[in-house]
Amino acid sequence: MSSLPLSDDCLPDDAEVLPLEEVGARLGVSSNRVRTLIRDHHLLALSRDGRPYVPALFLDDEGIAKHFNGLVEVLLDGGYGRDEVMQWLFTEIDDLGMYPAAALHTHSAREVIRRAQAAAF
Repeated sequence: MSSLPLSDDCLPDDAEVLPLEEVGARLGVSSNRVRTLIRDHHLLALSRDGRPYVPALFLDDEGIAKHFNGLVEVLLDGGYGRDEVMQWLFTEIDDLGMYPAAALHTHSAREVIRRAQAAAF
């Protein structure tokens, strides 16, 4: 089994992270399926204390946050690397007053995607 593509832990101290087992339970899938989602960039994960974790903001009550995959795809297609995407998602946008990852759960989600398109190209 190949290793997981994990980003360095660049998250702010207040960012909640979930172990893969908990992500699997929330999504109703196995930990192996979560690993596949990470390998396929349908989820991003980071390494903390030598273990993989997924930021909780990437999930909502329905599963993976609605606009997450589209946002990540825009950034990756625009030339960002996985680590740069993770950092961008957790860099506060001053006029929105939140991280793009948090904005995915608000009415600002589409605005964040527009900004990602502008930043990536």
